[in-house]
Amino acid sequence: MNMPFGVEQFFAVFTAYNRAIWPTQIVAYALGAFAVGAILSGRSPARERIVFAVLSFLWAWNGVAYQLLFFSPVNPVAKVFAGLFIAQAALFAMYAVIGPPELRFELRSGWQSIAGLALILYSSLVYEILGIAAGHGLMNGPLFGVAPCPSTIFTIGLLLLLRGRSVVPLSVIPVIWALIGTGAALMLQVREDFGLAIAGLILSVSLTSDWLRYPQS
Repeated sequence: MNMPFGVEQFFAVFTAYNRAIWPTQIVAYALGAFAVGAILSGRSPARERIVFAVLSFLWAWNGVAYQLLFFSPVNPVAKVFAGLFIAQAALFAMYAVIGPPELRFELRSGWQSIAGLALILYSSLVYEILGIAAGHGLMNGPLFGVAPCPSTIFTIGLLLLLRGRSVVPLSVIPVIWALIGTGAALMLQVREDFGLAIAGLILSVSLTSDWLRYPQS
């Protein structure tokens, strides 16, 4: 696959993007913390709606602000990517409004919860540390909540904490983006994005397990 842009141009877009949207990065972190806090507290009866609303905002932001407005001028295919992100945002928004009763965010003893928490930590902290170590600079590369790849890893982490059969439709686009993002990461050598491959694989295994656990009636 040939890309219409190079590594320098890729990171130049992020530099311009991060400067233009400041301080939205802080808002994204605050929203992410709020969503995780709602799950960990286990007290809010509206925690599912809260988490879905936060995810809807993050995916809509990535679709419109990053993919459509900043990335599409250097990569025309980003308009298609924007469509995927906006569609996922609409799906999360629908779940936030409907609040399917069979879906619950919860921590359980088992590999899914451990993997979910690990991916949340990776996307919000380890990802940025790896980017700085690679020489990208904090404001010159992808950042949590406002860039597609760390946002997808964070989303997958949350989906691994979600129980119920209806998690399957919510997971299709994140898995698709994990594949797309991993391919781009390999070509551009964005090592922090290699976590997408692991996240996508874990979610795929989890989906298979959940599908067997919640068979269609």
